[in-house]
Amino acid sequence: MGLLSRIFGICKTKPPGDPGCWTCSHGKLEIDLARVPEFSESGKAIRLEGKGLSERILVVYGNDGQIHAVENRCTHMGRRLDPLAGDEAVQCCSVSKSTFSYAGTVISGAAKTPLKTFNVEMKDGKAIILLN
Repeated sequence: MGLLSRIFGICKTKPPGDPGCWTCSHGKLEIDLARVPEFSESGKAIRLEGKGLSERILVVYGNDGQIHAVENRCTHMGRRLDPLAGDEAVQCCSVSKSTFSYAGTVISGAAKTPLKTFNVEMKDGKAIILLN
């Protein structure tokens, strides 16, 4: 990521190409994985915002083959996050490059507080993220 993108906090991760692939209600978010081509290879992610969500969510199809969900807000400066290529981690898109494990633990950078993470359950081809 270029220096200007980091200065302005512009992340690489985009919303899903199919905005109808996910719904949010009653404290859970459901993603129909068959409608998320972004997850055709591990290490990719989508960002979810709006549709009644009270916080931004980053959903990563991890290098470990699992779906992970974290609050898409760096605990240092509040910027969005991107998956870190080739690693089981996410990184802030700012110049501080705060890096967190999928479990939310701070690995490096200016952040001192862990990320909020969400439990993910798999059922009938859907990732169900429990928001409460």
